[in-house]
Amino acid sequence: MFESLNSFGHYHIFAYTWWSYLRAVGIEYDRHSWGRFIGAQMNYVAEVLPVVFLTQPRTTDAFGDPANDKQITIEGVGISPVGLQMLWNARGRWKPYYLVKGGLVAFTRKALSNYASYENFTLQQGVGVQLRLNRRWDLRAGIGDFHFSNAFMVPNNPGIDEMMLRAGLCYRLGGNERN
Repeated sequence: MFESLNSFGHYHIFAYTWWSYLRAVGIEYDRHSWGRFIGAQMNYVAEVLPVVFLTQPRTTDAFGDPANDKQITIEGVGISPVGLQMLWNARGRWKPYYLVKGGLVAFTRKALSNYASYENFTLQQGVGVQLRLNRRWDLRAGIGDFHFSNAFMVPNNPGIDEMMLRAGLCYRLGGNERN
């Protein structure tokens, strides 16, 4: 799947800051691997985000609070090698899904605070629907949460919880065109 993630808001559960916005483009690989559970097809999921942009305050305190109104956009990359997707009605036209992924994201500058780290751990969750376009292509749309923080690898760990709009174009590989 070719995907796009765009933040549209924040909340405070596992993270402190909310003055930043995340945008990412990547590729997700889904493979039916684990049978069925509560009526859903269980898929292994891995993701590579070669393009990640974080818009954040240019100058911050230790907690990620902005020192002024100036913003900066920093570039990064991400990988989520471990994930699970639950896909209901996998052979139908409309396919609801739930997914969860874990991984890392790294930036060219310290993320969220001038006192934080370049690397952060990620946890993503999302719900939505895939719409079958033809035998090989699906369109995916959903909403989700993108959390990242450095897990106190350094003394300061501002972290962020982003509400994300998720969109993607799915292509089915292999000879099994029915799934």
